[in-house]
Amino acid sequence: MSSTSVSSTSVSSMSVSSSLSERVDAALRDVQDFPSPGILFKDVTPVLADGQLFGDVIRDLAERRRGSIDLVVGIEARGFILGAALAHELGVGFVPVRKAGKLPGAVLGLTYDLEYGSATVEIHEDAFVGGERVLLVDDVLATGGTAAAACELLEQAGAEVVAFETLVELAFLPGRERLAGREVHSTVVVP
Repeated sequence: MSSTSVSSTSVSSMSVSSSLSERVDAALRDVQDFPSPGILFKDVTPVLADGQLFGDVIRDLAERRRGSIDLVVGIEARGFILGAALAHELGVGFVPVRKAGKLPGAVLGLTYDLEYGSATVEIHEDAFVGGERVLLVDDVLATGGTAAAACELLEQAGAEVVAFETLVELAFLPGRERLAGREVHSTVVVP
């Protein structure tokens, strides 16, 4: 009987996640040629604008991570929205990963290569005491450069990156490969 119970719970959880994934996917807006010609941008703002759906996304993330993390870290800019709401739901703190020059005071930074140049991400120098278990959050996983750089920066600062959560994963790009060896969870996967 116990195995039937576990089985039922697993099926129930899967259908809730499947249903949520379908709802999020249906709410995404495709924007052609943004930010440059030939790019089909997956806009998550309609998900954020739907209070019920946004709340369901945050509760789903919280259910998966409750008790396993000390802090939520969000990547600029939409990762701030998801991450801050999730941190509030979990009753833990939030740390922003920002583009260079956006944080006041002493910072730690990491410069990484992009397909069209380079970029730098930064965190406050005193964001971590050391050993905090953190969840890194962003809205879309595409090429994975920023997420991989953020993970490296957080670990250099003394944090333990437990996992990476994203609302949308563009599976036709190498984002997941750039995060090889890390737990990655995506609400919606675009093939």
